[in-house]
Amino acid sequence: MATIKDVAKDAGVSIATVSHVINGTRRVSDELAQRVRASMAKLDYRPDSVARSLRTQRTHSIGLIISDISNPFFSVLARGAQDTAAEFGYSVIMCNTDEDPNKERLYLDLFRQRRMDGLLIAPVGNTSENLGFLTASRIPFVFVDRRISGVEAPSVLSTNVEGARTATQHLIEYGHTRIGIILGLEGTSTNEERYRGYQEALREAGLAEQQNLTVRGDFRVSGGIQCSNALLDLPEPPTAIFSLNNLTAIGVLCAIRERGLSFPEDVSVISFDSPWWMDRVISPALTCIKQKPYVLGQEGMKRLISRIESDTNVEPAPVPSVVRIPTEFHVGESVRDLRGSHGTSERDGTAGES
Repeated sequence: MATIKDVAKDAGVSIATVSHVINGTRRVSDELAQRVRASMAKLDYRPDSVARSLRTQRTHSIGLIISDISNPFFSVLARGAQDTAAEFGYSVIMCNTDEDPNKERLYLDLFRQRRMDGLLIAPVGNTSENLGFLTASRIPFVFVDRRISGVEAPSVLSTNVEGARTATQHLIEYGHTRIGIILGLEGTSTNEERYRGYQEALREAGLAEQQNLTVRGDFRVSGGIQCSNALLDLPEPPTAIFSLNNLTAIGVLCAIRERGLSFPEDVSVISFDSPWWMDRVISPALTCIKQKPYVLGQEGMKRLISRIESDTNVEPAPVPSVVRIPTEFHVGESVRDLRGSHGTSERDGTAGES
């Protein structure tokens, strides 16, 4: 088996430099760190994790808590987080809460007992009860995709308000005034921000929010189906439905098909995000706000490792920052133009450029 001395010789550096790269005990230049990691890979060198933990008082393990692994968004986010952690020599243990605060508390307790170096969390709801003990124990953690108001921790989020406002403005520009919206879980920051963007767009256009067009789902396919049926059963159904997440959007499309209707001819559809495979299997193409889950995972993990390696769990943490990853407006063919005789005009890709 290769030793740390073999790695140092192959990389042309000192044993101390190799140790600093492995243990994160001192800043090493990117060029040297890359040489050391390349030599480690070449020689198949594997540090003794138990011995390393005893020396550094770190486990080099990070907990990742997400709300729904069946959601393709979170699967891609987790991949971004794990790939980034591996680059810095950390392993990731992932847990899925199923949007259940009791499960979330169970996993938080588990990770604390196992002395994880830090936690990357997409929290359930908007209560600080489960995370209060983490703040007290000074375990570094970073919010990703969602955050909890009143809890001081860095957050990496999408531009939710802006994206939802753009989507709603697009519908209004195409002549839609009865816009149904399917909300997600109450209290979830992503839901509240996207709902605010919808409301802002209506106010800017001088349109009153119609309460019977606002229904609450659960960010899942079944909820999307149920809520869509409730909207389409109204005496005067909406001309367009805005879904606030990708799984709900699939439910919307299922409900439309099951009723023998089609989009956008019978009802227009727009979504906040869509699974990466949606464009290849759904026709006509869905107009949506696209997020960057891989980047969210990457940036969240980078900020968490930065907190861990700067010992912010010992020294007073700096003022928390919120990083927003820009969303992109993707123009498909799922919105009907109601302004007159123009017909569906999204094919040229010029709509929604504002």
